[in-house]
This record gives sequence, C-alpha cells and structure tokens, in this order.
Amino acid sequence: MSSRDKILAAVRSNKPGQRDLPEINIPVSYEGLTEKYTQVATAIGARVYSVESIAEIKSKLNEFFDPAKRWVASLAEFSDVAETNLANVDPHSLEDVELSIIEAVLAVAENGASWVPEQNVPQRIVPFICQHLVIIVPANKIVPTLHQAYEITAGAEYGYGAFIAGPSKTADIEQSLVLGAHGPRSLTIFILS
Repeated sequence: MSSRDKILAAVRSNKPGQRDLPEINIPVSYEGLTEKYTQVATAIGARVYSVESIAEIKSKLNEFFDPAKRWVASLAEFSDVAETNLANVDPHSLEDVELSIIEAVLAVAENGASWVPEQNVPQRIVPFICQHLVIIVPANKIVPTLHQAYEITAGAEYGYGAFIAGPSKTADIEQSLVLGAHGPRSLTIFILS
C-alpha cells in the first residue's frame, strides 16, 4: 500500500458521521429591495440607475461611454450599438473591449451582487476583460439575501456563473485604492422595471 493510500484510508476511517445542515431562520423583508440594492451597490463603487426601457439604457450609454470604442453585448437588443455575435470569437481577440453589456439573472440586496451565469455572457472573459461593465438587472429579480439567491440558483444547471459586485478594486499597494486592478474600472447597473 502506498503512502497516499494509507493516508486516504486513515482519513476515511476517521470521517465523522453525516449531519443535517442547520436550519437558518433569518428574518427577511421584501420591502424596499430596489432601494437597498441601489444603496449597497453604490457604496461599493457602482453607478446605479432605474430605467424603464432598453432605449433609455442606450441613451445613457451614449452619454457615459465613447461609442467610437469597442462595445460588446450579450443581448440581441443591443446589436445596433454593440457586437453581439461573440460565441465563436477567439477570447484573445477581446483584449480591446471598452464596454461590455450583460444581463443578470438575479441580484442580491444585502451585498449589491448580481448573478450572471454563462448563458448570459457570450464569452466567459467578457465581464472581466472589459474596461467598463454594464449589468442590466430586472427589478423583479432582486432578492433580499444570498440565502434566497442560493435557493433560486440551486436547482439550475450552470457550467459556470459568477456573483459580480462593484468594479474591480484592490488596496494592497501602499494601502491606496486602485480601481480596475484585475477587471473593469467601472460598473454601471441599470435596474430595468
């Protein structure tokens, strides 16, 4: 028997019995979710806007970002302002993306995070390689806590997904806050009613 097998056998023989997960009873309020989500997302560096339509989002995008630079989107509704057919594109060719527009499946009020599964991004790298990220959150898909988010996402089949909150930042270098250290320099969220 190899050393590896001996160690694994010892671990197996000393494994504690299986226990049920604890019941978590956190009081949850579904009131004011949009306001809470907006407050938390803003506090961690995102810009948040409530909008009524895709047309309103496009108008604001033209105000905030340079339309002469490369924009990509995972939603066909943006095909007139951004590249939307990226499924078969070499991910290395996306190094110059200025703006990425994606849609979240849900958002979490307690921490300002948005759940984005791989079905909502044309390439996995898109939300992380762009200079500026836009996430569209349906207003009726904001949940109070991560517990509710996990309950919703638990039954779905995702090969990949990410909770995204705020622009990329670090304060490791001389305790100075740096935005865009390892991802987008800005995050703009549109809550679509």
